[in-house]
Amino acid sequence: MRGLQTNLSFGNVRLEPLADRHVQSLRAACAADPDIWDIYPHSMLDEHFDPAVQAMLEHTDRLPFAVLAVGGSEQNVVGMTSYINPNSHGVVEIGGTYIEPSVRGTGFNHRMKKLMIDHAFACGFRRIEFCVDVRNKRSAAAVLKLGAKLDGTLRKNTVTWTGHVRDTHVFGLLQEDWNG
Repeated sequence: MRGLQTNLSFGNVRLEPLADRHVQSLRAACAADPDIWDIYPHSMLDEHFDPAVQAMLEHTDRLPFAVLAVGGSEQNVVGMTSYINPNSHGVVEIGGTYIEPSVRGTGFNHRMKKLMIDHAFACGFRRIEFCVDVRNKRSAAAVLKLGAKLDGTLRKNTVTWTGHVRDTHVFGLLQEDWNG
């Protein structure tokens, strides 16, 4: 995994490899926006939460992070994100990202993505991918702001936890595209 999983900090954003100490705070963060989970492949609510966290921690091709908002001496878990499927061809996906409403629209997501993108390129990756449900217009717009290009749409490629068969936009970001 070429050094991807480490603590990362920038401004009021701190990413820490997901650990047991983050789980209860992450549960509360995920519950802050119950309606959003309908457009995610997996739910992080109620009885779905513990199995979903366990699956993230056990998946060998996923490096999950707790996302913390830092202010003064306070650090609060406000979400999660992951590096997914890093491979020997120099490609890694950033995904499984959720941040609670309290930090949306503040530039927090951009700072979080900057940390992850800069770190992935520093670790030698040459391409970063983002896979976004076509219904998730906010995430698609955020990825485009980073400089990523829409490479295509995978039609009916994922069945979500609700049973919805989704189409997925695949965006690619190369170092020369990155406007960090």
